[in-house]
Amino acid sequence: MKKLSGRWVPRLLRNDQKRDRVKRCKDNLKLFQRNPHEFLRRFITVDETWIHHYQPETKEQSKQWVSVGESAPKKAKTVPSAGKVMATIFWDSSGIICIDFLEKGKTITGNYYASFLDLLNNKIKEKRPHLMKKKVLFHHDNAPAHTSAIVAKKLLELGYQILPHPPYSPDLAPSDYYLFPNMKKWLAGKKFLSNEEVIAETNYYFADLDKSYYMEGIAKLEHRWAKCIELEGDYVEK
Repeated sequence: MKKLSGRWVPRLLRNDQKRDRVKRCKDNLKLFQRNPHEFLRRFITVDETWIHHYQPETKEQSKQWVSVGESAPKKAKTVPSAGKVMATIFWDSSGIICIDFLEKGKTITGNYYASFLDLLNNKIKEKRPHLMKKKVLFHHDNAPAHTSAIVAKKLLELGYQILPHPPYSPDLAPSDYYLFPNMKKWLAGKKFLSNEEVIAETNYYFADLDKSYYMEGIAKLEHRWAKCIELEGDYVEK
């Protein structure tokens, strides 16, 4: 016997929710394996996250070298700042397509999101001209703004093909398991005095990344779908 701490998960999934995750993963994996190259060319994903003016370093980041016999260094506990902006990021295997920043106190509604989809479509024409002759394979989660009637109508108008995403599944969303954690780790410990500074630093971070970085994050979907099926719908850790 050994004593283990429980691991945090987004939700304790019911059996029917696990079955739904398996079904959607099988469908998506089948689509991916039919033509991986074409899938990666057409796939675009989006998600939102809060970026604070100050995000404390993680426990891992705050480690320091000490001599043998020395005690661990002490550090005062800090919390994220109240100042923050909401970043909505559209990206694919080639990089960032467009980002929008929403100040604290405002919310993402169906109308806001639908209007931003028009901006995305214009950016696709500018940055991904090869998609003008292809149908965009569009992925987003089941947030209320994403599933509203006005957004469904807009996506139909744009002609995007929607990639099914099971509820309560951040482990199957590239932004949640890859893009956001790495971004926030890089921003952790830095202090910003305004929304403008946060926005400038975030844009700088993404601009400095190689195209292969984005490809790696999207390509991980194949493994995660397969792992979810293997785990019979349970959460994928790695």
